[in-house]
Amino acid sequence: MKKVQILFFMVIFSFLSQTGFSQQEAKWKEMEDFHAVMSTAFHPAEENNLQPVKEKVGDLVNRAKAWEKSVAPGGFNGSVTKPILKRLVQQCKVIKEAVGKNKTDAELKTMITEAHEIFHEIKEKCQK
Repeated sequence: MKKVQILFFMVIFSFLSQTGFSQQEAKWKEMEDFHAVMSTAFHPAEENNLQPVKEKVGDLVNRAKAWEKSVAPGGFNGSVTKPILKRLVQQCKVIKEAVGKNKTDAELKTMITEAHEIFHEIKEKCQK
C-alpha cells in the first residue's frame, strides 16, 4: 500500500511540474537563436581562441538584427529591451568591422566580452 501511495504522489508531482505549477522562464525564439551563436563564439574566446568569433561574426550580426526586429513575447518588457538590443546590434557590427580590419585577438576578445555582457543585461533586466 505504501508503494502505491509513493507512486501516486510521484505521478501527481510530475503532472503538476509539467502543467505550470512550477515557475517557467519565458522563451523568446530570437533570443535563443542569438544565444546559440554567441555561446559558440564567446566561450572559446574566454580561452583565447578567437577563431570562432572570426568565423561566426556575420551570423552574430544577423541574429542580433533579427532579435531586434522581433516582437517581445509575453513575459518580456519590450520597452526596456529595445534600447539594449540596439546597443547589442551595434556592438556586433563593431566586432564584424574589427574582424574585417584584422584587429588583434586581444581587441576582439574585449569586444566579444562586451557583447556578451550586453546579452546578459538583456536577460537580467527585460523579463517581467
